Amino acid sequence: MSPHITLEQWRSLIEVVDAGGYAQAAEKLCKSQSAVSYAVQKIESLLDIKAFEVQGRKAILTPTGHMLYRRALALVNEAKDLERAVHKLSAGWEAVITIAAEILFPSERLLTCLDRFGQESPGTRIELIESVLGGTSDALLSGNVDLAISPQLPPGFLGNVLMRIRLLAVAHSGHPLHHYDRELSYRDLRAHRHVVIRDSGSKRDQRAVSVEVDQRWIVSQVATSIQAVAMGYGFAWLPEESIREELSAGILKPLPLKTGHTREVPLYLILANPDFAGPGVRRLAEILTESVIQ
Repeated sequence: MSPHITLEQWRSLIEVVDAGGYAQAAEKLCKSQSAVSYAVQKIESLLDIKAFEVQGRKAILTPTGHMLYRRALALVNEAKDLERAVHKLSAGWEAVITIAAEILFPSERLLTCLDRFGQESPGTRIELIESVLGGTSDALLSGNVDLAISPQLPPGFLGNVLMRIRLLAVAHSGHPLHHYDRELSYRDLRAHRHVVIRDSGSKRDQRAVSVEVDQRWIVSQVATSIQAVAMGYGFAWLPEESIREELSAGILKPLPLKTGHTREVPLYLILANPDFAGPGVRRLAEILTESVIQ
């Protein structure tokens, strides 16, 4: 049985709800108010239901209308995804790929992967969003990225563990914390400055700050955190792969904590829309996966 309700009619119903009324929906859709009203009435007539009921001057969704709105939203979004996917396939590899990468993922490794991909697809432009914790989830949930490397799996997304990042509690070799000549407890840390990388998400995760101290610097980049600690301004948990030179040169030394001297953060590789991912997105995902296997 072929559908009698068009996507345009479903879009009209969605816009009436989102915009808050027929007049506002008509303005956003660049249609007359009567055309929008007719589209909604057509849905109601064909399905023999009432999607809206009038309360005062407002049209309020009925319980059936709520169900229709949710299903219509899913239907229209799926149609958009299908159109984008077909456009990408018909045009070859994507013109633009946007990737959100947690800043704990080694930047040198990431840039090497992007360069390798660029050699295979020189016509594809890469837009990189460098994010921290919830910022990567926000980018996925907002639909602004094609691919993500994230320490979290947001609701509704699936991903594979790409790699695990080992964080070391470190301070400058001359820092007072190295002069205790014994194992340290978290209580010993309280009198010293903790350098923390800011969560770039809209809802910052306070659990990321797990040590209660009197002094704290909050920075936005791993490089800034490393520099601050290397200059003796505080202690931090830093990615081991990013501080190998400072450790081998003796500039930074691991703190002799009784517990918690190391932390491990999983990084997931997530396709924003695996069913409709274009060939370029899939190839970039392969290159990133190969980079951690080698």
